Amino acid sequence: MHALDGRVALVTGGTYGVGGGIARSLADAGAQVFVTGRSAPDGVLAERITGIRCDHRNDVDVARVFQHIVRDTPGIDILVNSVWGGYERMIDDGVFTWTKPFWEQPAWRWDAMFAAGVRAHYVASQAAAGPMAARKRGLIVHISFWAAQKHIGNVAYGVAKAATDKMTADMAVELRPHGVAVVSLYPGLVRTEKVMSASAWLDLSNSESPEFVGRAVVALAADPEVMRHSGTRQVVASLAATYGFTDLDGKSPRPLTLADV
Repeated sequence: MHALDGRVALVTGGTYGVGGGIARSLADAGAQVFVTGRSAPDGVLAERITGIRCDHRNDVDVARVFQHIVRDTPGIDILVNSVWGGYERMIDDGVFTWTKPFWEQPAWRWDAMFAAGVRAHYVASQAAAGPMAARKRGLIVHISFWAAQKHIGNVAYGVAKAATDKMTADMAVELRPHGVAVVSLYPGLVRTEKVMSASAWLDLSNSESPEFVGRAVVALAADPEVMRHSGTRQVVASLAATYGFTDLDGKSPRPLTLADV
């Protein structure tokens, strides 16, 4: 419960969904947590969790977030990039477009995934990395998925997740001499608010709570040898087996493989 006492964490896109679960787990472990998002209310949201409204497509908004955190804390120790775009409007004019071939995909979906996803991760990491490198410690986690390695959903989704993983690998090379770790984290089927709204059509027998993903981040952040994971892709349920944590209900979800997905 006190593994991260004294640490400061920022979770982008942390007001709900996977990001919300990560924020709650970090706070439960003792970290002071800041969460951002377009719907984030400014101010205290829960014990050790503070919200800062931010549109991560707007660099001025992002700069304001980091100025706020630097003003109120010694600096960010953990950055989790969970913000993402392109999931909205899966049904457009009554048509489910998510799985359409690329020549029938709306162009805005590509733009949303890169502007509010890949680029947002890059800009937030830029702001966090310099101070982390100066202190010779820190952890940056990019939330990614198997679509980086296998066609899932649509072309834009796969390309964006592949870019996220490549960003992890290259950032890790440049930050390794400074003792800062960068990891891509793959959740399984997470019981987010959106997933649960469609639960009648889903098999949730091997699903994960959002907090389970957060426990993986806590385990990485608390690991004094976390640099061994830097530049890699890590599956949440596999980390649970490595570090010995379970989900909120005490269960141990089975790690997915590329063949499973």
